[in-house]
Amino acid sequence: MMEPEVEAVFKDAESLYEEALRDLEAKRVRKAAENAWAARLRATNALILSKIGRMPEYVPETRNMLEELAIKHPEVEALVGRFYTGETFLHGHCFYLGICPPEVVERRVRETGKYIEDAKKLARVVGHCKRK
Repeated sequence: MMEPEVEAVFKDAESLYEEALRDLEAKRVRKAAENAWAARLRATNALILSKIGRMPEYVPETRNMLEELAIKHPEVEALVGRFYTGETFLHGHCFYLGICPPEVVERRVRETGKYIEDAKKLARVVGHCKRK
């Protein structure tokens, strides 16, 4: 069972993902991309909170802490590339630059649901780390 604070952050991630799906249905592709990115970020932060015991404050800190987890727990490595795909494509290319091929955005948004599921599984099974 997860800590209540971790569970709340995962619920927020799921809520953002559901909003991204509604945005897709309404053809708000750019908004869907940003909500999906935010959902991935929140799920990643929940995983980090569950294992390291504190929430990253900024995205660069999330990146560093995710990499730290992946070094200590190789099973986390499966999320690393997917996290960067969300940041680079959904957040950077689509939301900020407006480069949003609808089919690609839809695929990446829908992949976010699996990302959240995988982060939750890892939060339950990966051992705790101690920060140096």
